[in-house]
Amino acid sequence: MAGKIMPEGMVFLTAMLPVSELRGAIPLGFALNLPLEKTVFLSFLGNLFPIPFILIFLKPVVKYLRKFLLGKKFFDWLFTRTEKKAKIVERYEFLGLVIFVGIPLPMTGAWTGAIAASLLGMRFTKAILAITLGIIIAEIIVTLLVLTGKIIIS
Repeated sequence: MAGKIMPEGMVFLTAMLPVSELRGAIPLGFALNLPLEKTVFLSFLGNLFPIPFILIFLKPVVKYLRKFLLGKKFFDWLFTRTEKKAKIVERYEFLGLVIFVGIPLPMTGAWTGAIAASLLGMRFTKAILAITLGIIIAEIIVTLLVLTGKIIIS
């Protein structure tokens, strides 16, 4: 099966993407008829995988890319949007970040949470723990919504 991505890989990669994250990966896993446990596990791992890299490398990468007009414009836009969305994180710090990541709404996932934590200077271990808890909460909510949808449709 050269050139084809296995269903497990599709779920993992979808969970890694900043737009879809686990909100797209869990329904995809169900659509691909993967077992619930495997879907949830792969979605969790995929969603969490890029977060340490974002927390560690965001500031140096941004510092370098802001030297270029396009990089400056992009990061100004991204950070302005993140700051607007992340008021709860700024106000309640750890708990705010858990809630921000845990509520499965557009642009409030682990990627945006990691960017907000980085912008606010949150300690790495504190940010990772809050984002992990938020991912677990979002995963429970999305899984329950998908299961409810499956029951209603059947």
